[in-house]
Amino acid sequence: MEKQKTLFDVIGPVIIGPSSSHTAGAVRIGYLAGKIFGEIPQKVKFRLYNSFAKTGKGHGTDKGLLGGVLGLDVDNENIKKAFDYARKLNVQYEFEYANDHNRHPNSVDIHLEGSYKMDITGVSLGAGEVCITKINGYKFNINGDYDTLVLIYKDKPGMVYKVTALLQNYNLNIATMHCDRNAKGQEASMGICIDGSLPESLLTSLAEIDGVYLIRNIEVLKK
Repeated sequence: MEKQKTLFDVIGPVIIGPSSSHTAGAVRIGYLAGKIFGEIPQKVKFRLYNSFAKTGKGHGTDKGLLGGVLGLDVDNENIKKAFDYARKLNVQYEFEYANDHNRHPNSVDIHLEGSYKMDITGVSLGAGEVCITKINGYKFNINGDYDTLVLIYKDKPGMVYKVTALLQNYNLNIATMHCDRNAKGQEASMGICIDGSLPESLLTSLAEIDGVYLIRNIEVLKK
């Protein structure tokens, strides 16, 4: 049976700016990146590619990305004042532009610095839909459609079982799951989309697993 279209599918999201791909998509990429980073950065550098690079300033892509990283959502009027907002927070920001036909037309690399450093890659897919495709070089598929658990940890036997067993204990169903690693026995990552929300007590239990370096609970994005 064909999926019934919603009003969002037909006209896209309510946004601050002229383009759903270059404005709403940019805000949501930045917003997800900020949540994954876990704090307001002291410095942030955006490297925009292809269509993002060519039309980004006119469509407010730069303000959208920066405002999103600073925690502003698509319907926040302060997106238009993202540069001023960053200066008030003493956040240093920089934009670079490049063409690379091996990259998605609307893609961006985000380098964040604060109490630690992180690199995040995201793409805008149109109609405000986005995807975070890499975190610190690890492959992910985070689109904001589900509450998503992000883990980076030491690669060793039993880690996947320990995490999924905890989810089962809380009666949480896994919608999708993706694992990646840089080399056997070094660092690895998990991205787990969940049907439902993640309780704080579960996150506390996950943090007690030996070898877990980073835990993030990325809540579903507002539509």
